[in-house]
Amino acid sequence: MTADGSPLWPAGVAYQPVEPDRFTRMVLRLHARAPRWAVPLAALGCVGVGMAYALVSDPTHAEPDARPTCLLKLTTGLDCPGCGGTRALWYVLHGDLPAAARHHFLFVFALPFLTYLFVAWAGNRAFGWRLPELQFSPKVVGGFLAIWFAFSVARNLPWAPFTSLYV
Repeated sequence: MTADGSPLWPAGVAYQPVEPDRFTRMVLRLHARAPRWAVPLAALGCVGVGMAYALVSDPTHAEPDARPTCLLKLTTGLDCPGCGGTRALWYVLHGDLPAAARHHFLFVFALPFLTYLFVAWAGNRAFGWRLPELQFSPKVVGGFLAIWFAFSVARNLPWAPFTSLYV
């Protein structure tokens, strides 16, 4: 509605649907022909590339004077909510859970849940498996995000015992 009360669009006008362009039609055809397992395989490939990057880059042996690659850390000097996640992944992939938890405890805590959610989704999508679904209420998700926010703030405080959270 406009300021004078008249509608923005004329009443009773039927708009014709837009005809998809060539690229959109090609993507829709590929999607219709793609096997059920293509999307889970692509997602697994993306996760695999991320894990390979963590293994190859070895984020645990950075130069002491190296510039941070995180934009928040570069501009403010503060650790971001995900800071330490790549190092934690590197330690998890090498089986050192205490060191991984030292770099990002919440990542290590969430990893089994995220892994199960991915396996349940990919198994259902690719093979029709019916694994029990994890049901998280909005309160649980909100609580986790609040804890993550509190952790992100606490790890940037310059007083003991918070300085032990600095990575």
